[in-house]
Amino acid sequence: MALIGVIGAGVMGVGVAQNLAQTGHDVVLVDKDEQILKEALETINRNARMSRLMGGPALDADAILSRITTSVGVGGAAEAEVVIENVTENWEIKRSVHEELDRVCGPDTIFVVNTSAIPITKMASITNRPDKVVGVHFMNPVPAKPACELIPGFHTSEKTVERTRELLTAMGKKAIDVKDACGFVSNRVLMLTVNEAAYLVHEGVATAESVDEVFRSCFGHPMGPLETADLIGVDTILYSVEVLYEHYADSKYRPCPLLKQMTDAGLHGRKSGRGFYTYN
Repeated sequence: MALIGVIGAGVMGVGVAQNLAQTGHDVVLVDKDEQILKEALETINRNARMSRLMGGPALDADAILSRITTSVGVGGAAEAEVVIENVTENWEIKRSVHEELDRVCGPDTIFVVNTSAIPITKMASITNRPDKVVGVHFMNPVPAKPACELIPGFHTSEKTVERTRELLTAMGKKAIDVKDACGFVSNRVLMLTVNEAAYLVHEGVATAESVDEVFRSCFGHPMGPLETADLIGVDTILYSVEVLYEHYADSKYRPCPLLKQMTDAGLHGRKSGRGFYTYN
């Protein structure tokens, strides 16, 4: 079984690593801090043991953890056949990580960019392997979601696309083909919805609870847009909207000031314990 590198041990990286390991893949989980990696393994262990109670499949937590090793620094992914990058939705941070990966990984290693909005062609341009860079927009929580967006860049080879599709199929994911355009399909729509919902709260039109209740009760959505923001991360929502605003130079993507204030205040949603809602 090929080794898969997972870069970033935040919410998305933890989900990707768990999903890979529970489908039989060997994983090296990489981050910049040993404590972050320790907490990531604890989260995977807890999620696996609680899976059945939360309506998911029964999972063998020990078997899953046995397939995951950790590494401080991207050098740990040097031998990986495929690297899935999940760092924060910030161009400068992602660029730095991919430049370093390009130096340490073999020339045949495929780079999968897990991004909400950043164009794949732009991401590939800072590497020496643009034909081996492809986008995959995983949805959160990764192990529970049956599909994802598969986005080739301008130079991505068909071989890279097919190898990535095979990996996604093995992870239990349906790959939905999407062209390389900032925000792709899901976030061109979702981020506008969340941003406008935040404006409703910011302007005092309705509370977060009322906004979400309209979407649940009137449209049958399992979660409202602001609950979704807390799940994804309010900071991640802001960064994604900012990328859309910068790329398209269209006022409809102007970030809500409330998202900026909440991000600055550390109210990032579930992962910080408080966002539009408060969590234990």
